[in-house]
Amino acid sequence: MSVSNEQVAARAFLRTLYADSYFPDHVLDKGKQILLRLSERIESERPADLVALYRLTHAATEEFNALDAEFEAAGSAIETVAREELAEEFWFVASAYGFADADVEELIATRDW
Repeated sequence: MSVSNEQVAARAFLRTLYADSYFPDHVLDKGKQILLRLSERIESERPADLVALYRLTHAATEEFNALDAEFEAAGSAIETVAREELAEEFWFVASAYGFADADVEELIATRDW
């Protein structure tokens, strides 16, 4: 399945991180895929409310938790700049699907980064 939401399809996810050599592209590529899978799940499952949306974003956040080890293995980490960028991307996805009132902290509440 591919993303049908035009805003999401046109988004250059993690742009700020790609521009910084501290963050390895091959790991960022995996992060971008996590965000696209989240978008696909939102489109296929059509969460009816914020509680349902948060279940989906928490699952995607868990994927980023696992990806943190790959960042570390590459001499990088999900640190302040990355945390802020990821939070912004999660909020962008939520907003693109009509959940502009989503709480950013709740979107990524299961993070360990």
